[in-house]
Amino acid sequence: MKIKPFVILVLLPTVFVACSSIRVVKTEPADNFALSHYRTFAFSDIESTGDIPQSGFYRSQVEALKNAIERQLLARGLSRVPASPDLLMNIGIAVDEKTQTRQTNFRTDPPYYIGQRRYTWRSQEIPVGTYRQGTIDIHLIDPKKNEMVWRGMVEGIVPKKPARLQKQIDESMEKLFATL
Repeated sequence: MKIKPFVILVLLPTVFVACSSIRVVKTEPADNFALSHYRTFAFSDIESTGDIPQSGFYRSQVEALKNAIERQLLARGLSRVPASPDLLMNIGIAVDEKTQTRQTNFRTDPPYYIGQRRYTWRSQEIPVGTYRQGTIDIHLIDPKKNEMVWRGMVEGIVPKKPARLQKQIDESMEKLFATL
């Protein structure tokens, strides 16, 4: 049976999207929130503590995140202003070190030996690698009302290569702001 090229062109993007490690965790709009009610935005000051946030790499990635957010909001008709914005953007970033494990299997793994003449058949978690999982939490705040009007959260596995990280930041912001 021959597969038509049209079917491949339709299914290939679906496979790539399904394999993405980025997922939108949640979005919470306030009652009667519409982005069209706002014309300008600005970023609130980012405060950071600890060892990692002081590095130049961290600051460059925060700027890359701000640029990705700015592109999404510019595409939706808003403009960035230095003072008196209609919307204030607050960004929260968390990166956790995770351990990937696998469960031992009784059929393929040898039994775990305890004591003389005592074989036990226990399954256990075996660490096989580590990775970093990042979460970005964005709050849109109406400074005139002093209340949050929208919240969006996205998470994914943080790649080690900076070029892939930049691509993932852009992709995650595109997915998140598509829900607006």
